Amino acid sequence: MPTTVPAYGDEAARRLASLADVTASDGALRRFLHGLPGVDAVGLDARAATLGTRSIKTSAKAYAIDLAISMVDLTTLEGADTPGKVRALGTKGVRPGDGAPPVAAICVYPDMVATARQAVAGSGVKVASVATAFPAGRVALPVKLADTRDAVAAGADEIDMVIDRGAFLSGRYMEVFEEIRAVKEACARPDGSGDAAHLKVIFETGELQTYDNVRRASWLAMLAGADFIKTSTGKVAVNATPPVTLLMLEAVRDFHATTGVQVGVKPAGGIRTTKDAVRYLVMVNETLGERWLSADWFRFGASSLLNDLLMQRQKLSTGRYSGPDYVTVD
Repeated sequence: MPTTVPAYGDEAARRLASLADVTASDGALRRFLHGLPGVDAVGLDARAATLGTRSIKTSAKAYAIDLAISMVDLTTLEGADTPGKVRALGTKGVRPGDGAPPVAAICVYPDMVATARQAVAGSGVKVASVATAFPAGRVALPVKLADTRDAVAAGADEIDMVIDRGAFLSGRYMEVFEEIRAVKEACARPDGSGDAAHLKVIFETGELQTYDNVRRASWLAMLAGADFIKTSTGKVAVNATPPVTLLMLEAVRDFHATTGVQVGVKPAGGIRTTKDAVRYLVMVNETLGERWLSADWFRFGASSLLNDLLMQRQKLSTGRYSGPDYVTVD
C-alpha cells in the first residue's frame, strides 16, 4: 500500500499510511480481515428491519423521492442493447419529466460509453461503465485492464468492476486486492488530463455466502482504493438486501472513522419501488448521516426504480396516480 495518496488530504494519507503493514503481505492481510469483529447476524437483520419501519411524512417523502431520483444509476446491461436504446435512456436520465431532477448516471457496457456520453453531453449526468468482464469477471487480468481502459478512453466517468469471487472465497485476498489496485490505476485518463474515473467495486454479495465475508470484502476493497463499494451485478438470484447494505454502510462508517477517507455505497439489483428506496435512504441517514445523502456518496443501481419514483412523485404533486402506462418503458 502506498505511503502517500495524492487524492486524499494530508491527514487521511497519514492514517492510510499507518495501515500499510496490513497489506504488506498475504498473511498480514488475511490476519487483518479475519480479525475484524464477527457480524451479529440476528442483530443486523433486526436493525435493518427496524429501520425499514420508519414513517416518512408527506413533505419529507417528496424530498426523499427527488433525492432518490438524483441518486439513480439508470442502467441497461443487456446483450440486445442498441445505440438507440442507450440514447433514449440518456434522454430520460437527463429529463425524467415533470420537473424531476436528472439521475446521477447512465450505466452501460463499455462499447456503449461513447453513445451514452453524447446522449448526456452538457447535462452533468455521469456515464458509468461496467468493466472487467462483467458480470462473471472470469478472464485474465490483462483482459480486465484492457476492458477498463477502453471504457475510460471512450469517456466513462465511472467504472463498475466485479471482484473475482472465486479468488476471494478461496482466501486469495491479496490477489483480489492487487486486482482492484490495478483496475484503479487503469481508471486514469490515457492522456493524463482530467480526473481519473471513479471506481465502484462490485462484490456480488449473493455469492459471498456469509455476512462476515461481506464485511471482509468491504474492507478489502476500501483498503485497495475503491471510491464506492457496490452490492451486486443484478445478474444473480440474490442482489441488494437491506441487511447486506446496512452492513456495508457500517463498514464505510468504520473505515472513515479509522482513516478519514469517505467511500460511497451502491446497492444494486432488486430495488424497484419508492418504498424500498426511501427505506435505504433512512438507513444511510441513520448509519452515516447527512453527509452521505448525496449522489456523490450513495447510488441506486436500477432500471425500473425510476419509473416508480416518477409515478409516486406525480401522485404527491397532483393527487392522481397515473400508473405504468404513463412512463416510458426502458
